[in-house]
Amino acid sequence: MADRTVRAAALVGPPSGTGPAPAAPGGEKNPPGPLPVRGGALTRHEERLRSDRPGASHAPPAYKEASTVPHVLVLNASYEPLGVVPLRRALVLVLENKAICLEETGAFLHSATRAVPAPSVVRLKRFVRVPYRGPVPLTRRALFARDGGRCMYCGAAATSVDHVIPRSRGGQHAWDNVVAACRRCNHVKADRHLPELGWRLRHQPAPPTGLAWRIIGTGHRDPRWLPYLQPFGADDVMARIDGVSA
Repeated sequence: MADRTVRAAALVGPPSGTGPAPAAPGGEKNPPGPLPVRGGALTRHEERLRSDRPGASHAPPAYKEASTVPHVLVLNASYEPLGVVPLRRALVLVLENKAICLEETGAFLHSATRAVPAPSVVRLKRFVRVPYRGPVPLTRRALFARDGGRCMYCGAAATSVDHVIPRSRGGQHAWDNVVAACRRCNHVKADRHLPELGWRLRHQPAPPTGLAWRIIGTGHRDPRWLPYLQPFGADDVMARIDGVSA
């Protein structure tokens, strides 16, 4: 009876958790198996935990080297700025022979068979007719770019947006009534008018104009873009960003 028990145990193997796994050929230990999952697939929470681990990469290996230059300026065939696109989109335009690379970043994108220079500025080969462009959209990024990232009341670093004439007192959410402000000034001003506090604005707020605002207002800046944006008001944009009145 004892012999049967021993032979059965040898065939079945040790119970789970009671002994080490058999060694692989060559004396090496078997690599740890996959994490246990419910239902045969990772839950969304587990996938998020795995992707958030230190050192985890969120980009395909072929594009790791260009992660520091994620956006590219796209010009029309007439050299008119059209917008800013992700690096991968610009690379597709170049590889499909729809655009020409005018400026490179110095980085390279590696695939299994080739290395492609990462573009910084590309120009479309065919002219694209652009519909009517309305006012520059009022976004937080564009507002901070217009005001140079500084509080329009005291000049400190801006961290919030404030309505010069409070909305509770009839003020509009428009370019000429919205300014960047630091948290302290925004809290002190609250819903009061500037004359009530004896304050004055450092610059009079106004809607930004020019195609350069549509590019730099996105928050993406690259020194290689400036020569192509200067004919469209880049100097005024950069002067305001640097805190100098144009």
